[in-house]
Amino acid sequence: MDGADRHHRVLIFAPIGRDGPASAELLRSAGVETIICPDLDALVSEIGAGAGTVFLAEEGVFGKDLASLTQWIDRQPTWSDLPFIVLTSHRAHPAVLVWRRNLVSLLRNVSLLERPVQPITLVSAVQSALRARRRQYQVGALIRAREQAAQELEGLVAERTGALKEANDQLRVEIAERTRMEETLRQAQKLEAIGQLTGGIAHDFNNLLMVISGGLQMLQRQADPARRQRLMDSMLQAVQRGAGLTRQLLAFSRRQALQPQVIDIARHIGAMRELLDRSLRVDVNVELDFPDAIWPVEVDPGELELVVLNLAVNARDAMPKGGTIVVRGENLPNIKDDQLAGDYVRLSVIDTGTGMSPEVRAHVFEPYFTTKDAGKGSGLGLPQVYGFAIQSGGAVRINSEVGRGTSIALYLPRSDKVPSGDALEQPHVERQQAHDVGRVLLVEDDDEVAALASEMLDRLGYEVTRAGSAAAALGALANGRPVDIVFSDIMMPGGMNGLDLAREIRKRRPELPVLLTSGYAEAAAQGANAAGVHILPKPYWLEELSTALHAAISNQGRFGAVT
Repeated sequence: MDGADRHHRVLIFAPIGRDGPASAELLRSAGVETIICPDLDALVSEIGAGAGTVFLAEEGVFGKDLASLTQWIDRQPTWSDLPFIVLTSHRAHPAVLVWRRNLVSLLRNVSLLERPVQPITLVSAVQSALRARRRQYQVGALIRAREQAAQELEGLVAERTGALKEANDQLRVEIAERTRMEETLRQAQKLEAIGQLTGGIAHDFNNLLMVISGGLQMLQRQADPARRQRLMDSMLQAVQRGAGLTRQLLAFSRRQALQPQVIDIARHIGAMRELLDRSLRVDVNVELDFPDAIWPVEVDPGELELVVLNLAVNARDAMPKGGTIVVRGENLPNIKDDQLAGDYVRLSVIDTGTGMSPEVRAHVFEPYFTTKDAGKGSGLGLPQVYGFAIQSGGAVRINSEVGRGTSIALYLPRSDKVPSGDALEQPHVERQQAHDVGRVLLVEDDDEVAALASEMLDRLGYEVTRAGSAAAALGALANGRPVDIVFSDIMMPGGMNGLDLAREIRKRRPELPVLLTSGYAEAAAQGANAAGVHILPKPYWLEELSTALHAAISNQGRFGAVT
């Protein structure tokens, strides 16, 4: 007999008289499996093996030790409540009644049948108890299945959690690697762009140096004031052009995240005209085509310059026999398509070159894909253009046909903000009353730069004391020399640079303003802002020096940078 069959058995315990055998015969004739138990130990053993119900005569357990039966009943699982059918007599003796009530309480799930019992009544009571017990076993099976499912689910959750954690860890590694690769790609592309500029920049700077050196020689030989003024104007213009080129090179080479600014795109690209001319061949002409009222956009200016430069260089390479590159800006109101929705500015770079086939167009935004000869292109330019457009909230689209040229268009979202204006032209600074403005401690290790700076400060009416190093400057301050402001270069020998000097002055004399200057102001901007000092980028004009000194003195204690 298997476990399932045992669950439907009727255990009979009626050791006195013919109740046991007679009941068993009656139930078997009704198709019910029965087991007659000769004593209580056998009954408890069979109950443990499985039973549908227990039929017992009360006289068989009267006065008996029921501890083992009670223990089994108490240890039943939560779903189990074994039904008992107890055959009683009609005795109404008080002691018997009390014992019977205790028996019912002990057995819990009890049905009482009083003698004499009709056969149909007994069979019906037993079958009803078996049906109830069968439902208990079904509930027990469901509970066990639920518990097993819960355990399996917990195991699956633990497994999935572990897999998810592993996947997340891998994803973080991949994101970090992708970020590193994107930064590497961007920097490599910038270096490639700078490589494209190298020849033109070297040529420009040699020309600038020629203007300055030749002008200085001619000043010594020229007595005519008008001609001397023209020479000086030419040298000043050369210095200004050199400073502009240097700023653009630094913008291209810096390593930093995108820093969007609201700009006038026509004015910004117009300022690149000279840079574009230097990057292209003499047989390639650049035309700028912008409406009078182009909408402002919010992008990283340095990255925009890099994008336009890359597209111009690609256009140049696509026109081996020369031609015209058009850089065009257009306002496109209310665009609605799969990628874009709203107002956009379309910035297009258009050439009349060799064009691209559909197969090439399908791959141009893939990193390192290039159709150029080995050593002439890394395949990084257009992926950088694509990344810039997406990060700026826009898109990039290509229209090209073999033999008819290429148009690459950036779609940049219109900004509702007003672009920051260019710095106002500084007024001419007249010479101040001698040394009536203030006292400057000039900290500069280069004798020629120090001489020029001293001359400019003297021109502005400052009394100048020079120190050749940060240590010498601290010594001058320690000696009690009266100083209204410290004007120091950032890069200096001796182990203490201008930033270190500013921090030390903050500790010793927090009320004393400090103005720093550097040929690479961006590299020191973060540290200067943290120290709460101003920076004046080199080269600077007399007017800019005057403004920076006044700002540093009047805004002492406030963070910022003078640019």
